[in-house]
Amino acid sequence: MPETEERNWVDRHWTTRDGLNLHFREYPGPAWRPPVLCLPGLTRNARDFEDLAARLSPDWRVLCLEMRGRGDSDYARDPMSYNPLQYIEDIEELMHQQQIARFVSIGTSLGGLLTMMLAGRNPDRIVAAVLNDIGPEVDPEGIARIRGYVGQGRNYETWMHAARGLQESQGDAYPGYGISDWLRFAKRVMALGTGGRISFDYDMKIAEPFERDDGTQAVDMWPLWRALAGRPVLLLRGELSDILPAAVARRMVESIPDAELVTIPATGHAPTFDEPEAIDAVERLLARIR
Repeated sequence: MPETEERNWVDRHWTTRDGLNLHFREYPGPAWRPPVLCLPGLTRNARDFEDLAARLSPDWRVLCLEMRGRGDSDYARDPMSYNPLQYIEDIEELMHQQQIARFVSIGTSLGGLLTMMLAGRNPDRIVAAVLNDIGPEVDPEGIARIRGYVGQGRNYETWMHAARGLQESQGDAYPGYGISDWLRFAKRVMALGTGGRISFDYDMKIAEPFERDDGTQAVDMWPLWRALAGRPVLLLRGELSDILPAAVARRMVESIPDAELVTIPATGHAPTFDEPEAIDAVERLLARIR
């Protein structure tokens, strides 16, 4: 972040039960409203939500979490702890330490799966939910694509090289992006390392449990999705998504009649919350909270 840019958030940390120091960004907001917890995708970090969080604050307190092994959070000693059940335990420990009883959850991809899992464990604590391009069923081709790049450890000499690398690998998901968009994207997902090279901002070992999961132990997630019924729910889907099939998205909103489905045009996996359609939809959702 440039030194001249005004910072509208503060760095916070919490300690997990196994002793890791995890990081989140806190954007200020009123204590009388439930906070908004932003949960990023598999390889992502708090910077994914910086524009959305700044827009919602100071009307809402926003916490942008970085799971273990991402961003400024500690890397795990045991890479097999990079799994959803461990992430849920870490989130619940944050809630305990921050004395958060109820919250709004905004989850992208993995973060949306965690939102459903939190609802399955205790739906009453979730006031409203946004699931970004994820559902109780996913397209195997999209999962295969993600397996193909997670943990590869690519690095780049300059930010322009990094932007071009992202454009080459993810151009199908964001066909309307220009080079300035790719540069901005690169600075969200990568960081400058001690050796002067630019690399992805996560522990490459998060790929280990992901690679070992062959899908044979798949859990039926539909009951966890339906656990969100009875509260405002928003489902975002990228029109070009290879993770959330359109038919699954339609079935999701049919099973929770009050849920709103918003499709982000000319976008794959996953919408970035920079799109006007996504921002408007989130603000409509928050307006429904009583």
